[in-house]
Amino acid sequence: MTIGNLMRLLSDGEVHSGEQLGEALGVSRAAVWKQLKKLEALGVELVAVKGRGYRLAQRLEPLEGARIVERLPAQARHLLTRLFVEDQLPSSNEYLRQRFSQAAGHGEVCLVELQTAGRGRRGRVWTTPWGQSLMMSLGWRFESGVTALEGLSLAVGVVVSQVLEQHGAAPRLKWPNDILLAETGDELGKLAGILIEVTGDAAGPCEVVIGMGMNLSLSESQRAAIDQPVAALFDVHAGLSRNQLAADMVAGLLTMLAEFEQVGFAAWRDGWNARHAYAGLPVCIIQGERASDAIAGDVDESGNLWVTENGHSRRLAGGEISVRRRL
Repeated sequence: MTIGNLMRLLSDGEVHSGEQLGEALGVSRAAVWKQLKKLEALGVELVAVKGRGYRLAQRLEPLEGARIVERLPAQARHLLTRLFVEDQLPSSNEYLRQRFSQAAGHGEVCLVELQTAGRGRRGRVWTTPWGQSLMMSLGWRFESGVTALEGLSLAVGVVVSQVLEQHGAAPRLKWPNDILLAETGDELGKLAGILIEVTGDAAGPCEVVIGMGMNLSLSESQRAAIDQPVAALFDVHAGLSRNQLAADMVAGLLTMLAEFEQVGFAAWRDGWNARHAYAGLPVCIIQGERASDAIAGDVDESGNLWVTENGHSRRLAGGEISVRRRL
């Protein structure tokens, strides 16, 4: 019995007795109880119904590879080399990095229900309970080298935003790697983050793994444990199919990657600036131990963010820089 098998039985949101779960999984009621406790420790909310059994606090839709592939348009199917859907991994990015080390990885996509050692930008940990997010990584080989990748993370943000807009959401983009969403009023919370890892050199071929993690559901306790405003897609767009969302993301990102090496970020620049969360607003720029105030401008054709600081224009070029809204 795996946690994934148990979650799939519980995913309908109905009440299941320990005996029923044990019979379906071929284990004892005591073994089921131990796994239920593990689920709670992983942040999955369970409801105990006296005398009847257990149910999930909310329904969830497990990811299914066949359902995702069948929803891909023809072009995306052609670009997709292989799709992995895993119950649990330390890191989907690391999984695809290992695939590249085995002479694979290009055009491959890995989706994972539970990530135990996921990384965000600047070394942050990205974790969410089983089945309550969309965590995916894509692998792509670029022949032109690292210099051809300027602005790639911003182009990913534009594509993710376009997919969300197709489903009725109104995301905003925060330079360089975050997708924001307003749940109530005008306050923006972090909905998703992007992490790009590159191996190779400036002149020769390089291998890129693009990781994206998006909050779909967040409990109050999970929100309280996060040190920044956050958003969850299902709070404002309930009922959206996770498998459809995954298929749309895979299709959009693979199509973008197939074009990016030839056209560069310039093709997505206007789309990014149109969704810029802080355009013309006061921001705080944090670079190492240094913090300074500025007014945010647009991004250029290389994905650099221009700001006005003490009356002078300054270009921010990625790296370990954080831009935050100054109130």
